[in-house]
Amino acid sequence: MKKIAMLSLFLIPAAVTAQDYKVSKKTGEITPIEQAPAPLDENKALYSLGVAISKNLTGYNFSARESENIIKGFSDALKNGAKEGDYDFKLINEYITKKQTENAKAEKEKAKEYLAKAAKEKGAKKTKSGLIYTITEKGKGQNPKAEDTVKVHYKGYLSDGKTFDSSYDRGEPAEFPLVAVVPCWTEGLQLIKKGGKARLVCPSDIAYGDMGRPPVIPGGATLVFEVELLDIIKEAPEPVKVPGTPEQKKN
Repeated sequence: MKKIAMLSLFLIPAAVTAQDYKVSKKTGEITPIEQAPAPLDENKALYSLGVAISKNLTGYNFSARESENIIKGFSDALKNGAKEGDYDFKLINEYITKKQTENAKAEKEKAKEYLAKAAKEKGAKKTKSGLIYTITEKGKGQNPKAEDTVKVHYKGYLSDGKTFDSSYDRGEPAEFPLVAVVPCWTEGLQLIKKGGKARLVCPSDIAYGDMGRPPVIPGGATLVFEVELLDIIKEAPEPVKVPGTPEQKKN
């Protein structure tokens, strides 16, 4: 059962502003001109605080009625202070779980047409797990194995085309063991040769499931990845030491 994450607020350091200077006619000394600090826009600051707090809730698709009750609870707590009997974490988690289930079901229903169309595209192949992949550029090297670490460039987006992650945008490739990622990647990357590129269409069952990664990835969402396999990093595994066994001496 997912617990509601507590919001952490961080102090934002003041931005460095442009500085004006004056030159002494007598000595030629250059000194900064003291400037009054810019007036604080309190309304904007408080509005931004409200937006920041709401970020934890944006992925649940609350209705107008639900949002109204959330705002009322928030407002009452600010005015009167929250009493222990005013909130019930068990009830909150039950309701959030209910919302996640409903939203995931709707998301999966919406994805059916997209998945059916993707499976019919030229060059697309579908595996038993439901993964739909298309090799867009054949590599010339080996295929990685599940226990390997890989270096990749990738772009990930939702079925509506909205990008949620991109190593290209960050300007550096990602490196990770295949066993440490979602099943879609563990399976899909093994189908690409080193130097190759592919498009992976991942149903939620082999991606982030009904939980998703709110607010970026909705529960039940189908994900699409454009992947470029840059390198396969094969590292000799560490020998497994049985408890109580003495260390072997190196020659």
